[in-house]
Amino acid sequence: MERLNGRRTIVTGAGAGIGRAVVRRFLAEGARVVAVVRNDADVDSLEREGAIVVVGDVARHETAERAVALADEQFGGLDCYVANAGLWDFHKRVEKQSPQELEHAFHEIFGANFLGALYAAHASLQALRDSHGSMIVTGSNACFLAGGGGALYTSSKFALRGLVMQLAKEFAPDVRVNGIAPGATDTGISGPVALGQHEREMNSNPVRLATMASHIPLGRVSQPDEHTSLYVLLAAREEAPYMTGAMLVSDGGLTISV
Repeated sequence: MERLNGRRTIVTGAGAGIGRAVVRRFLAEGARVVAVVRNDADVDSLEREGAIVVVGDVARHETAERAVALADEQFGGLDCYVANAGLWDFHKRVEKQSPQELEHAFHEIFGANFLGALYAAHASLQALRDSHGSMIVTGSNACFLAGGGGALYTSSKFALRGLVMQLAKEFAPDVRVNGIAPGATDTGISGPVALGQHEREMNSNPVRLATMASHIPLGRVSQPDEHTSLYVLLAAREEAPYMTGAMLVSDGGLTISV
């Protein structure tokens, strides 16, 4: 292990799901981690596991600024920023939303899914240039296909794929920017307040998970830790040094089956 020995990292959306699994894997691989979460309730458990925690909204630039400043203060710099936080929309159809719901849900979903990554890139660029580091963005099979959510979610993930490609071009040659596109995963991802989905969790409904699994060639929904080796690959200094602008698909074959 310890493929990330001493690597100074930030992981957003670290309270649960893929983000929490990435934090645990990075710590096990020897990384030093600033974990960004929305809720104070997640702080104690993450600190017990060895992370340093920032509580904040990734849709605000100052959250990314605080995370980068803390990494610099505690670790002396930053090698990798994992922009993982996101919201789902539970396949909410456009025709089922009022104009006001569409507007407010747009700002929430794009704030978390797109602005969170954009602000992370902006706030961390100089630190990553200094270390010749990398940025990793969590995408989705919805970066490539319709049907992974509603119009707002899918649009935000398509936009995120474009952001990865553009940032990779702008930040080269000093900083690599890549993404990972998980498919259906057993996580508690929630939705926007505007749609009354902020207390819902994707994996709270076993029928929903079974339906998702029925469309996947591997025949099952993934667990969060099944994606973490890809994050390690991209975060390590020497394992993928020539890869930038890529979106690595980890979806059980869903993309190729459509």
